[in-house]
Amino acid sequence: MKMTYTIEQLKDYLKKHDIKPSTIRIKVLEYLLNNRIHPTADDIYQYLINEIPTLSKTSIYNTLDLFLEKGVVSTLSLKEKELRYDINTYLHGHFKCEVCGKVYDFPVTYKILDVNESKEFTIKSIDINAYGICKKCNEKINKEEK
Repeated sequence: MKMTYTIEQLKDYLKKHDIKPSTIRIKVLEYLLNNRIHPTADDIYQYLINEIPTLSKTSIYNTLDLFLEKGVVSTLSLKEKELRYDINTYLHGHFKCEVCGKVYDFPVTYKILDVNESKEFTIKSIDINAYGICKKCNEKINKEEK
């Protein structure tokens, strides 16, 4: 479900993360908030090039690097060559369907990690990725087998 954000809301979001708002930063943030599909930099570029004809891939990468540095996004690789970007920076896992390639979020808790109870480690980030076949693809496969 796409949300509608005002320019002021997007600017305030960036300012709260100590990022100076610019047209490109606002557009990238809006895209990430409205397309929680774990896009690559190229996905974002391909979408925004129609709105901003002077856009460069370097601008997208620089914006995403800044967002990463300021905690606006996190990255995931999921055994792929290109990084994907996630606007949801709270602890959660990712499931990638091996048939359609979609990436889904799923909830996890710190209780899943016994290592967190240890005083020997300082955990700075956690990546939990699962791979398999999503419900939609499973249903399609089951129909084809019948």
